[in-house]
Amino acid sequence: MSILNNVMLSQLAGRTRKRETVIPDPDYRIPVVLLGLAGGFAYTDNLLLSAPCGLLGLLLLFQTTRVRFVFDDEALEVKVGDQLEESGENVFVGGKNRWKYSTFINWELWWPNFPILVYFKEAQTKPEGQVHFFPVIFNGKQLYDVMVERAGPSKTSGPKED
Repeated sequence: MSILNNVMLSQLAGRTRKRETVIPDPDYRIPVVLLGLAGGFAYTDNLLLSAPCGLLGLLLLFQTTRVRFVFDDEALEVKVGDQLEESGENVFVGGKNRWKYSTFINWELWWPNFPILVYFKEAQTKPEGQVHFFPVIFNGKQLYDVMVERAGPSKTSGPKED
């Protein structure tokens, strides 16, 4: 009987074990590439392309310094600043920028070798699913690894096995 009790206790303990909070490191590659493109376009006197690339590059550079994805034991949350303050209400769909992993329907990391965009669809905001897109202003490898661990494997994206 004591072996059965030990097995049951170890399984229960495994379920209640909390995972460490993970915050992927910032990654400045996308803003730097956009600012480089803007400079190249400006050098060739193509201001029509230089201005939007430069503005988007500056915006993403600013956001990279302040926006963080915080992966706690049960949910992904968007926070801002060094003190990880609340990001406020989601301007597009309302509600808090916090989504439980159990509500994730699918997620993708587009262009995994040089990740540019992360997409996920969750059923917490809307029962039929709500889509979210974020530029990858974080370490793409860390982001991919924690998404696989917490939200399950992506259906189509990810580093391809050789």
